[in-house]
Amino acid sequence: MKQQASRSILPLDASATKFDVVGIGNAIVDIIATCDDEFLKQHDLPKGHMQLINTEQAEALYQAMGPGIESSGGSAANTMAGLASLGGRAAFIGKVADDQLGEVFRHDLTAAGVSYETAPTAGASGKPTARCLILVTPDGERTMNTYLGASVELGNGEVSQETIAAAGITYLEGYLFDPPEAKAAFFEAARMAADAGRKVALSLSDGFCVDRHRAAFRSLIKGGVDILFANEEEICSLYETTDFDEACRQVSNECRLAALTRGAKGSVIVFEGEMIPVAAEPVSKVVDTTGAGDLYAAGFLYGLTRQLDLETSARLGGLAAAEIISHMGARPAVSLAKLVEDSGLLAA
Repeated sequence: MKQQASRSILPLDASATKFDVVGIGNAIVDIIATCDDEFLKQHDLPKGHMQLINTEQAEALYQAMGPGIESSGGSAANTMAGLASLGGRAAFIGKVADDQLGEVFRHDLTAAGVSYETAPTAGASGKPTARCLILVTPDGERTMNTYLGASVELGNGEVSQETIAAAGITYLEGYLFDPPEAKAAFFEAARMAADAGRKVALSLSDGFCVDRHRAAFRSLIKGGVDILFANEEEICSLYETTDFDEACRQVSNECRLAALTRGAKGSVIVFEGEMIPVAAEPVSKVVDTTGAGDLYAAGFLYGLTRQLDLETSARLGGLAAAEIISHMGARPAVSLAKLVEDSGLLAA
């Protein structure tokens, strides 16, 4: 699969847009702690998945979990931070409150080189900035418990035609399907991107998220998604099959380009019916899988916006994902651009 295929996906000249990608998602601060499998069982937490929790549940779980590391997160925001670390031009739309965690989120994202101009929610709703309590077991698997807080306020005019038209790709996280207002903004953004002749990318985000919104996801994918991101569990859940190859065949009938991750097995790119397997990047030790899919998407989108072929774009995604799972937290600990340079992946 050479560059001609990649150019047919993104015909835009980079100079025609202000941003390579604008991400829209929940603005969340992560609180990450380690635990054992017994802790998950005691608290009835589904290992390896994300569940939504209310204020009382968030407070109780926070008291029960061990010491945590606080860092800005959110699926689409992580992807935008990764894209910026690679040298891409990234923007983010997401809602925080006018509180301490909101300031932490804004500082971290802008310091990473991402344009973030969404005004905070002030006073009216009383909801604090969203937070995700992430529990990491010794095998590196993460179990996420998310209190959406102020992020559900997205949808009050923050998504503008001007911002969407300024980016070659609008990247949407599947978690936005949970709060109704954000879901409406999600569909509006997809429409704006299509009207502006831009591309729409969607991440399915989580298997449980797919279970909750399968029909809506299928409708959107068939009608307005150019690039789909999913892991093996999510794509199989979407098509209600346990056969990954069958899921690949089905997605090829509904979406022109899909990037499907399979953990240690690497990824498979499905493009116009053709399946392109790409090996995973080696990792000496898996510490924390939080953000692996987000950073894979960052690398893949960076490759597409640089008119690289699909296999190279997938390898960039694998390299970014390998960096993120080698340490705690969902944002790069080193410059991904330097990592790519040292790898020789883009050497002439």
